[in-house]
Amino acid sequence: MVSYIPEETTSFVGRKTELGRIERALATRRLTTLTGAGGVGKTRLAVRAAGRAEPGYRDGAWWADLAPLHDDGLLLATVSDAVGLSDHTLRMPMDVLCEWLADKQLLLVLDSCEHLRPACAHLLGEILTTSPELTVLATSRQPLGIKGEQLVEVEPLPVDGSADALTLFRDRAAAAAPGTVFDASGTAAAAAEICRRLEGIPLAIELAAAGTGRHTVEQIALRIGSRLDLLADASIRPQRHRTLRTTIGWSHELCTPLERLLWARLTVLRADFDEATAREVCAGGPLTGDGVRTALRGLVAKSVVVRDGVRHRMLDTIREYGRMWLAELGEERAAADQHAACFLQLARSAHAGWTGDDQISWYHRIADTHADLCAALDHLLVHDTAAAQEMAGRIGFFWCCCGHLPQTRGYAQRALDVGPAQGPHRTRALWVLGICVMLQGDYPAAERIGEECVRAAADDGCDEGILAAAYLRGLTHLMVGRPELSLREADRVLRCTEAGTPLESAYRLRCHLITVFALTGLGRLDEAAEAAVVLRAACEAMDECWTRSYADYQLALIALLQGHAEAAAAHARSMLAGKHRLRDSFGIALGLDILAAAVAAQGEGAHAARVYGTGQLYWRMVGHPQRGTPELGPLREACERQAREAVGDAAYQRAFDQGRADSAEAGLALALHGEPLT
Repeated sequence: MVSYIPEETTSFVGRKTELGRIERALATRRLTTLTGAGGVGKTRLAVRAAGRAEPGYRDGAWWADLAPLHDDGLLLATVSDAVGLSDHTLRMPMDVLCEWLADKQLLLVLDSCEHLRPACAHLLGEILTTSPELTVLATSRQPLGIKGEQLVEVEPLPVDGSADALTLFRDRAAAAAPGTVFDASGTAAAAAEICRRLEGIPLAIELAAAGTGRHTVEQIALRIGSRLDLLADASIRPQRHRTLRTTIGWSHELCTPLERLLWARLTVLRADFDEATAREVCAGGPLTGDGVRTALRGLVAKSVVVRDGVRHRMLDTIREYGRMWLAELGEERAAADQHAACFLQLARSAHAGWTGDDQISWYHRIADTHADLCAALDHLLVHDTAAAQEMAGRIGFFWCCCGHLPQTRGYAQRALDVGPAQGPHRTRALWVLGICVMLQGDYPAAERIGEECVRAAADDGCDEGILAAAYLRGLTHLMVGRPELSLREADRVLRCTEAGTPLESAYRLRCHLITVFALTGLGRLDEAAEAAVVLRAACEAMDECWTRSYADYQLALIALLQGHAEAAAAHARSMLAGKHRLRDSFGIALGLDILAAAVAAQGEGAHAARVYGTGQLYWRMVGHPQRGTPELGPLREACERQAREAVGDAAYQRAFDQGRADSAEAGLALALHGEPLT
């Protein structure tokens, strides 16, 4: 089973009682919420509890991190992504999610719900009602307030009668300063005093332990004790959040001025980040690019920033403190502007890098920075509408291929509504809108937008726009069964444009792909095969994966129509390998259909049935029963009949059901190799 629970990168201490309570709650209740103050360890406890519970769920455990979301606009998309749903339909996203989860037996973890409580409560009310075997584990500083919610209060680690808090301090201190020795009575007593004064709050203990590289344990105890004594003078008894805030403030004081400035500026980032992104977003004024590198290392050493390989992240409670300082500095707007500029440049670079050996890396980077890209686009839609229109156009096709169709359609429409009324950026955003509605199956709207896109591209006089508009028009003609018009559109635009820049070459490749599809649809199979081979070679020379995968798909279809089942299967597997690298669920669904047909044509009925079953799993992921160009439907039906006849209805159904019951990754691996993909 593939695990979707975050990996534990540091030692886990204590919590036996809480883990037992969570285990009992998950066994008897459908919604369990871990509540407690910031920094008390809810997320870490949820990771451990979910990992222990995962084997008990047929469809596994799935994790949705809600902390990066700046409002509830991305909640549905984030949860859908977390459970493997990539909706390509015109239906309401909530309805599609409910249908996807309806027959699943899985554990869904929603981490950090507190800032989205009403939206989370509504979402959970819907999916728990329609999904009888769904279990949810949530973390929140406050209860979600849903009927049937089982609360598990997460308290700090005990400091009296248990060694848990002290064990945590020693583990983290040893990581910060490997030579630290606790044998001396003074050191051991000081460590115990730190844990007691910090009331067993895990985050506070970890921040204090991080200081052992610069101070002795005794010095840390003295300094923290002094600060807490001052707080105690101002109030009868420090509350836990005050204790944590005081410890964070102590860590802040230990930072250099440039580390404090970086801490504040990093809070504008929504998700995990690498050092290069930190430099682009945070450099400026006294904080140079090299200064960011040095300051970031300092923040990691002080446990303000957590490093995992090349990625970095900041815990919510620490981020909140940094946001307060960003406001004090008066840099909130400037930081948001720089953040938006950084991710606009990322969109430009990704768009320019469509062809070449970095294409797959760009796909993954765009997917991994989704929350930051959305935050940047939201900012630009308010403060720089021309830049918003440019960004929506440059990033939109990536998002379409990653499955964010409803969201991409919304952003493209908003950018068109508020941005400039003409120009290449508007034409590109219009093209993205057209691709969205076409992929969602709204063909009349796609035709209208395609015609508008052709006119706008002609006014711009830009080959990129002309080629893009022709691709949209040609693809729409194909989907409604007009291959002759599709071929005419592609031929016309390929004759009147030059190869031009690499980016324009990418758009030309897509138009050549339309030619291959159209020739196949017209039954001119020898011409289609020849054009597909030429196109695939061109893609391979440029290391372009997306178009090459569809060239493989067409070669598989052509071979199957010509009666060459073995060749068809080889092309289908090549297509699937490419689409798997791109994480393209829609493309994988198409590829599994054509592979199943090829396997059936080879007389392997049971194998074909199982591949068809896995294909249905992927079609459900994108919200469609099945899609494809018109000529594919009859071929599917004929090959399915052939598979049934080969093994009989009962055996066919058993294999088909097994394919649907497999996990998506396991089913795809079996279809390709007979073993898991690596």
